[in-house]
Amino acid sequence: MEALIRMEHISKEFPGVKALDDVQFSLNAGEVHALVGENGAGKSTLMKVLTGVYSKDNGSIFMNDKEITIGNVRDAQKYGIVMIHQELNLMNHLSAAENIFIGREFKTKSKVFLDKEKQDEEAKKIFEKLNLDIDPSVKVGSLTVAKQQMVEIAKALSYDSRILIMDEPTAALTDTEIEDLFRVIRMLKKEGRAIIHISHRLEELQMICDRITVMRDGTYVSTVNVKDTTVGQIIKMMVGREIFASKQEAFLNKDAKVALEVKNLNAGRMVKNISFKVHQGEILGFAGLVGAGRTETARAIFGADPHETGEIFVHGKQVSISSPQDAVKYGIAYLSEDRKRYGLALGLDVDCNIALADMNKFTELVGFINFKKSKENSEKQKNSLAIKTPSIRQKVKLLSGGNQQKVVLAKWLTRNSDILIFDEPTRGIDIGAKNEIYKLLNALAEEGKTIIVISSELPEIIRTCHRVLVMCEGRITGEVTKDEINQEMIMEFATKREI
Repeated sequence: MEALIRMEHISKEFPGVKALDDVQFSLNAGEVHALVGENGAGKSTLMKVLTGVYSKDNGSIFMNDKEITIGNVRDAQKYGIVMIHQELNLMNHLSAAENIFIGREFKTKSKVFLDKEKQDEEAKKIFEKLNLDIDPSVKVGSLTVAKQQMVEIAKALSYDSRILIMDEPTAALTDTEIEDLFRVIRMLKKEGRAIIHISHRLEELQMICDRITVMRDGTYVSTVNVKDTTVGQIIKMMVGREIFASKQEAFLNKDAKVALEVKNLNAGRMVKNISFKVHQGEILGFAGLVGAGRTETARAIFGADPHETGEIFVHGKQVSISSPQDAVKYGIAYLSEDRKRYGLALGLDVDCNIALADMNKFTELVGFINFKKSKENSEKQKNSLAIKTPSIRQKVKLLSGGNQQKVVLAKWLTRNSDILIFDEPTRGIDIGAKNEIYKLLNALAEEGKTIIVISSELPEIIRTCHRVLVMCEGRITGEVTKDEINQEMIMEFATKREI
């Protein structure tokens, strides 16, 4: 079969870093082709070369066997190549139609005024083609993430795109929304359009993709047919090593004291009469479907959201927590699922971020910061947690997702927090970095830290936790001990309305 797009011997170098080294990639019409690899493998760089964001240093790009030149984004659009980024490029204050045709607005015959009616009509045609119920005049900011993503797809189709590149398209979607997205992808595939699907969720690739290309450390590893390959084989190609995949051992320390106890906690609509205990050295999982109330429970315990009733005990002593400052004072740390928004100061460096949770530790009597002391602590945390960064002066926004998560953890370890609540600890993190996070969780538990893990990935819950509480519609509907843990039992409790 003749490839719609073929990239050969692509190389790209930045100062001190060879991002791509003699990489190849091909894409057929009517194909969904996955591009996978750990963070830093070169996937995004390769796609930025294809979309004209970066210029290649070496190599060639062919379309229908004819060499083409892509020098900028407009060149790529001319050839029908459009990328839908994980961070959606939409303007929330504009309507869906205005976002689709931004810079290409429909004008009246006078060429002076905007023809809003015609513009909305054309946007509606695209939505109808995709079988989407979206009002073209609705403000994009009022739409769900899933529908915003559909607006991005509609925008891509408005350019008559032949090649759509989707970067982590399912990362923030529910199972139902993922099914809807896959329906649209299959429809585009039938039309002969080609889709490049970048994702860390390897299980879903088998549901939607035809072929998979694996990259590692800026190089091409292999291209395989999905039907002939297992997830384990893909992982091995991605990381070049075996990945820790054994189940968590049962928690056997019967003498361990209860570190955190919650009794009859009620907060808003999503936290209903929650009671549980977790011991020192134990990793307790919270499982459930999206909207079950797991994050709301964690936020209520941490004081980020108010609670109406309930009691919280830390190391056997009842405490009053009405704000995150209170929780931190009692040694409780919350690592949000949205680490970029709630866990990090992206514009600051690694050193500053690590020090943020306990500035008093590095402040002299007269109010000046002891930078030497802060640096010593940051270097210690960097080495202890294996944070991959050129320097502790590196801006946090330039680190990979896994290393950003480690910086958040370093911040709370600097504070010496001994009850750590991890909300979706590996969201947006590649398989190799996930493995490192899992090992860190085990090491922290062995040190006597108390760990709570909230995760939507059942294999992650099974792998990391000693015990699992399952929630549905704001209530705990079941408890599963280590010997009993399996996905079927968790899902049974996750869909059970009452205990």
